[in-house]
Amino acid sequence: MPRLSVFRSNKKIYAQLIDDKKSVTLSSAFGDDPKSVGEEIAKKASGKKIQKAVFDRSGYQYHGKVKLLADSARKAGLKI
Repeated sequence: MPRLSVFRSNKKIYAQLIDDKKSVTLSSAFGDDPKSVGEEIAKKASGKKIQKAVFDRSGYQYHGKVKLLADSARKAGLKI
């Protein structure tokens, strides 16, 4: 099962779907708005026939931008 990794800078938020067994990035998305990034990564995941992912918040607290990204990815159809 791929891992949905999140990185947050002061201005942008980044999301990557990573296959740790093969050590490859399956898809990625970034932008200013975490809601649109979550929707985009879920859309790219469904295009690659990925329905489930493990959420990796990278040590960030689960609130604010990180929570908004996860919630929008769930609404777009990705099971986290």
